[in-house]
Amino acid sequence: MEAFFAPHPLFLNMQIHELYSIYLKHPTLVTDTRKLQPGSLFFALKGPHFNGNHFINQALEKGAAYCITDEDTSGADERIIRVSDSLLTLQDLAEYHRLQFKIPFIAITGSNGKTTTKELVHAVLSTTFKTYTTQGNLNNHIGIPLTLLSIKQDAEMAIIEMGANHAQEIKGYCQYTRPTHGLITNCGKAHLEGFGSVEGVLKAKGELYDYLRMHDGSIFIFNDLDYLKEMSTGIKNKIIYGTKQADYTGIALDNQEMLCIKVTGGASINQIQTQLVGNYNLPNVLAAISIGKTFKVPDESIKQSLEAYTPGNSRSQLVNKNGNKIILDAYNANPSSMKLAIENFASLPGNNKIVFLGSMMEMGDASDFEHAAIIDLLLKNKWEYVVLAGPGFKEVPAPFIHFNNSTEAGAWLKEQNFTHKQVLIKGSRSMQMEKILE
Repeated sequence: MEAFFAPHPLFLNMQIHELYSIYLKHPTLVTDTRKLQPGSLFFALKGPHFNGNHFINQALEKGAAYCITDEDTSGADERIIRVSDSLLTLQDLAEYHRLQFKIPFIAITGSNGKTTTKELVHAVLSTTFKTYTTQGNLNNHIGIPLTLLSIKQDAEMAIIEMGANHAQEIKGYCQYTRPTHGLITNCGKAHLEGFGSVEGVLKAKGELYDYLRMHDGSIFIFNDLDYLKEMSTGIKNKIIYGTKQADYTGIALDNQEMLCIKVTGGASINQIQTQLVGNYNLPNVLAAISIGKTFKVPDESIKQSLEAYTPGNSRSQLVNKNGNKIILDAYNANPSSMKLAIENFASLPGNNKIVFLGSMMEMGDASDFEHAAIIDLLLKNKWEYVVLAGPGFKEVPAPFIHFNNSTEAGAWLKEQNFTHKQVLIKGSRSMQMEKILE
């Protein structure tokens, strides 16, 4: 589809292919003037709490090649391109760029593990192919088009992470990303405020399968989850991974501080010793193996890349501090991922265990119920201390220590002078539970 451009003194009746010609000369795009370098294209986007149109003059002063705006602006600077909708124009431009490529585009979504899976898949594919992928977690309606427009002509593979917190979001992303392959990690209790229920999550994440089914695409599917098999009905091209009865199989070895996988089928790899904490990362690693094998990445390259991958950004990290071993998994949290983290921590050998949990956000009306369920799970295991933080846990009776935020919890931790303890830290992003270690 072609974006509509409103008349401007210089750019009259401009079409998307004409803007694309400008983009090819100035392929660096920004939506934040603080990140703007001379020669960039500045897209003035707006939302409930920001309006990039207010910063156009600043962008021009900093050397923007052009500013794309959907509001009237003072002056008639020839570097200002007026459009009907800046965000839709950005997405249309991303789609136009996407259409220039005849390479695999792998879309990854899911309630838990999508960013880790994306990073692992990138580690594997980049050993053999020029691979572009979503940076960090820029997986929304702004981040995805920016990711697409960051892909250069030398690309041989592209990996696009898709996040969502309401229905029809994944469907919209697929319309301009046009994936050839897709992967849903899982569908759990995440963003219930937007999805309404787990059934809503299934339907929303399944929009990726719907697109690939309609366009004869391929999926990588975790065979251990029956609901994924049901959702994938009608898709012809399936690459299956799991713990059994799959094209690529593996199991997690027990009582390992770091996830160690025994590959049991589909690859001539015996074991993979990862630097990831938690057996719940097994499907993520198996997904990377299956994708690597599908695109004929050598087995040794798969093994080496997965063993070399080091998690960052507070995801499944093992931190040693003051003689304590700390599992820092605080980038995000929902009932499904919280349960897996607690169960994994409980299964590890040792008795001196301390749990720090931050509230789970975007739970909607289910918040009290879901936080109470986490309390019940905690009560089934023996801990030296349990420290809870945030409003979600405040409303639920529990025989544990509670603080308003991570800063208060961190102050308490400093006073204890703990050593030789095992610590789990997890919570939703807005809780910033990593601050406990500061």
